[in-house]
This record gives sequence, structure tokens and C-alpha cells, in this order.
Amino acid sequence: MQVRIAPDAPAAAKAGALVLPVFTGGSLTGTAKAIDEALGGALADVLSSGEMKGKLAEVALVHAKDQPFRRVLLVGLGEKEKFEPFMLARYAGTAVRYLSRRGVSQIAIALPQEADNAEAAASFIAEGAISGGFDPAIYQTPEDKKTTVESVTILSGDANAKALQSGLARGTILGEAVNFARRLAVTPANDMTPAILADEAAKAGKAAGLEVEVLDEAKARELGMGSFLSVAAGSAQPPKFIIMRYNGDPGSKELTALVGKGITFDTGGISIKPAERMEEMKYDMSGGAGVIASMVAIGKLKPKLNVVGLVPATENMPGGKATKPGDVVKAMNGKTIEVINTDAEGRLILADALCYANKLGATRIIDCATLTGACVIALGHAASAAVGNDESYMHQFLNVAKSTGERYWHMPLYDDYANQMKSDIADLKNTGGRPAGTLTASAFLKAFVDKTPWIHLDIAGTAYLDNEFAWQAKGPTGTPVRALVSYVESLAGAGIRPNGVAAALSS
Repeated sequence: MQVRIAPDAPAAAKAGALVLPVFTGGSLTGTAKAIDEALGGALADVLSSGEMKGKLAEVALVHAKDQPFRRVLLVGLGEKEKFEPFMLARYAGTAVRYLSRRGVSQIAIALPQEADNAEAAASFIAEGAISGGFDPAIYQTPEDKKTTVESVTILSGDANAKALQSGLARGTILGEAVNFARRLAVTPANDMTPAILADEAAKAGKAAGLEVEVLDEAKARELGMGSFLSVAAGSAQPPKFIIMRYNGDPGSKELTALVGKGITFDTGGISIKPAERMEEMKYDMSGGAGVIASMVAIGKLKPKLNVVGLVPATENMPGGKATKPGDVVKAMNGKTIEVINTDAEGRLILADALCYANKLGATRIIDCATLTGACVIALGHAASAAVGNDESYMHQFLNVAKSTGERYWHMPLYDDYANQMKSDIADLKNTGGRPAGTLTASAFLKAFVDKTPWIHLDIAGTAYLDNEFAWQAKGPTGTPVRALVSYVESLAGAGIRPNGVAAALSS
């Protein structure tokens, strides 16, 4: 999909559809009012009839006779008092998905007057339009494919042209990164083995100017990654430890590490999962996919700081050499772990990845993983859990993440949870039972970050969804790409930071 900016007046826009925003209970103003007059009051009739109330992502289509645009699509933005810039991504994504299903290939999108930050507006619209065009049906034959929107034109009006172009460039990179993560995640495990995932990371990373290194099993063993390799033991597919480096500030000793869980398929190992819905376990590498895609976006955006992405990738299979419940393994930092349940494997591979981040000299770490079913029980599919060891670091991240539209809920990390992870025969055990499962898993991970400021994101309930939204197809969501990229940009003093985020970071 091509997204561009044009100074055309909305009334003169040549497109299959012109997209206009509507707020709840609001009257038509500005561009929408002018278009309504040209259509003889047809838009006002839709609103006055109650057919559309302007709720977020609500739509109404009006055909336009004798106009350069063939249709007008009204898209709701909700209550004006609650408007946030990230909603423009949903505005654009809703338009793209709705019009794609109706065979419209070219659309023009008007900026709402309330979008007073031109750069942010263009970024969110580009991101939303591109991510809205994602089709998870990557294996369907061509005759089954739906028509897609080929081009989106953002009508700039009197907005700052330079700011719009800057926002467009960023939003395009971010939208493509979100879709890259989604494609990696939706690809079935037979076509997304650890080796293939590593190849995808290497190809995309090098194209973005990153240094990419992939450690094989022998090298991981040499480094003492016994926890990581214990998960890989039952699989015929060789494990890969993916390292992606972005050196945006070579003179700085600061290094941000992004760590993602890369379980390309999770059977549960010897502690095998129930058969029902096991096919969804191809998504268990969504954290890793998010880190890979985020690193690619960072390489293209070129913020002034240093970032490393780490993805331990393996399958978790019940083979003849698989780790058994009761086995004790040793992580890279020398800590021993009693494996109580082989289905608590994500924390085992992350343990060595966190140790490796410290070995590289990371000064801050964020890990992300579809880690616990307990997180879905606690937060459903509405938010990801955020747990960490540094309140200031957490405050900064949450402020930035909020502005992206991704939701994270700060959860506690009391010493009680660490006590649940003590083993009778080893330093730790890999599960503390059902109570507070998300937080005991976090306490386990904390044992491998030493004193480095660290945030753990449990995206088990948000990385993929069973239902679609008006602005997003069902399946993988691309979480946490938006938050990771935006936070890295903020650390470098760059990027889109609406709603007072810049002030929060400096406080």
C-alpha cells in the first residue's frame, strides 16, 4: 500500500472514497460541512436519522453523485473530549478495512481539525492505514483474496507540509514493522522454524543497516546457556539465538536491550498441553517477532542511541531427549533451576537471554513474551501486564506506551512472589503454582537481570486475538512494536510524543 500526502482540497479529491471524521453528538463543521453542502445535506441526514452517532470506529457510507470522489465514508472518532492522537490510526485502519471489502482501491483521508500536531497525525494515519491493510490469510489462493486498498492520500489542508512528511515517513516505517511482526507470528510453525525466523531477522535487519549475528547450539552451550538449551532438547529443529545490533551512538556506553521470547511452537513439552487450540501456539514467538520488527524499524528511523535485540528461538517439543519434570538445569549466570513444569518454558529461554543482555553491558532491559495464561485471566485481552524493578523506568515507559494506543497495566513485584519460586534442591524452580502466576514468573525473571533497570511485558492476552476490530484483522496484533519503538525514540529525544509525554520523560 502506498500512503502519500497531497494538498488537494477535499472537495476536489479524486478517489474511490473520501473519508471524513465525525465525533459523537457533533455537528458537521469545517471540511465535513463543506462536503455536506456539496452533497445536498446527505451527510447531515445520516447523522440526524440516528443511523450513525459518531462512536469510535462506527461508519456510514454515502454515495456521491457528480463528485470527483465516488463515495463519502464517515468514520466515528468518539467523544471529542476524549480524543487522543493514536485514535487516528484506528480512524484510518477502519476506513481501509471497510472500503477494501467494498472494492475501493484508492481513498483520500481528511485530517480532523482536532489533530493539531501535524506530524503525529500523519504518523498515526499512515501507521493505521498500513496495519489496517494487513491480511492474515497468507495461504489463500489468489482467487480467494479480497480486493485491497492500493493507495491512501492524506489531504493536508493548511497543515505544516514538512511536519506531515516527517510523520508520514515515520508512520510508514512503523506500520510496516507492525505488519512484519504479524506476518512472522501468523506463519505456521512448519514454515517458521527457529532457523527460518533467524533468516528472516538477518535479511530484514541487514536491509535496515543492523548488525545481525545468530548463535547456534554449540555456541550457546559454550556460553553456558543451559536453561535455553533445556527447552530445545526435545526438538529436531536446532535452536537459534538471534542478536540484532543498532549502534546509533557509538560514543555512548548506554545500551538498551530488547529481549523477546521466540518459541516458534509450544506443545508444552513433556508436560504436554491439551489438544484443543494448540494450533495457536505458533503465536508463542510473538514477543520475539515484536523485537525483530522493532529493531528493523529502529534501524530505519535511526535514533541517536544504541540498542540490541535478543531473541532466543526454539521449539518446545516432547522428544526422546526432552527435559523432564524434576530435571535441574543451569543458566548462564550459574543459577540452577528445578524444572517443575516443562510448559513453563518461556521463562527458561528468557533467563539466558537476560543474562546475555547483561553480558553485553545493557544499561536498561525490556523483555516481552506471551508468558502466562494467568495474565489472560487477570487482564483478559484488553491490556498487557508490565512488571519491573525500577519505578522511574516503568513510569517513563508507561507514559510513552499510553500515547501509542497499546495498553499496559503496572503490576507489583513483592518479595512474596520470589519466595514462591524457591526450590528445595536448586536455586529456583520454574513455576510457583497457580496463585499470581504472572507475578511469580516475573519474580523468576528478575533473578537473571541482576541490578539492571528492567521491565517485563507479558503480552499473552494481547499478542493475538480471536476476534477482529473495525481497524484490525483477527489474529496477531503486532503488540508490542509500537510501544518499543516509541520508547526507544523517546530515549533518544526523537519520535512522536503527543499528550505531554516529553514532559513526563524529563521529570
